[in-house]
Amino acid sequence: MPRSVQLVLHYDGTGYSGWQRQPDARTVQGELEKVLERLCNRPVPVLGAGRTDAGVHARGQSAGVIVDDRWDPADLRRAMNALAPADVWVADAVEMLPEFHARYSATGREYSYRVATDSEAHSPFRNRYELAYDRPLDQSKLDSCAAQLTGDHCFRGFAVQGTAPESDNHRCTIAHARWRAGVESLTFEVRANRFLHHMVRFLVGTMLEIASGKRPADDFLRLLNSDSNSDVSAPAPAHALFLMKVEYPSELYLKTT
Repeated sequence: MPRSVQLVLHYDGTGYSGWQRQPDARTVQGELEKVLERLCNRPVPVLGAGRTDAGVHARGQSAGVIVDDRWDPADLRRAMNALAPADVWVADAVEMLPEFHARYSATGREYSYRVATDSEAHSPFRNRYELAYDRPLDQSKLDSCAAQLTGDHCFRGFAVQGTAPESDNHRCTIAHARWRAGVESLTFEVRANRFLHHMVRFLVGTMLEIASGKRPADDFLRLLNSDSNSDVSAPAPAHALFLMKVEYPSELYLKTT
């Protein structure tokens, strides 16, 4: 009987044209499906919880696969890591109930965005994964913006127009949003039931412009209540964004004795 397995994935998105399989480009989904075809001697679709854009990284992407019964999840993880490219790593493999769906079963997703603000921000050992931001930032303005996000909102003002059906209400429920200050950087952390296309990057781009004095603070609430993205700031670059975690109901995990 086939097994339903959840893969928890880390990947460096630098060398990928995003998650989704493309005929003429290197993608995370495409690379994983090549590995699984070698192991299973047949095509094995890999369904991701979300389609990260080109350059976006993951430390907790979730993907679902259906494999033959002979593949214990731990053995599958070891075999995949032996064949996977160096910029992808299967951190965990867990057997799930047959009704598990990596995308539609998810109840929450968490992203982080890293902004470097110190004198070494442009170091090649950091600027691959952090946005080097040279303008002074007002932490209190960042905190104020983040505090306004908690709860249920329509995010048309912070999403790419036309990527969701017009019938979609563009509403997302934000469970947690904050800017965490470190010694060398600031990290925006946000958890929600779902995210719209480029939503986190639009949020970060707008908050950074407000905190650096490039636009007024009351713009944020105005955009949060807007039905158009015509006045949103440019999205922050993809290379500092990480998909950190995808959450599922506990009852979907296969209970073993």
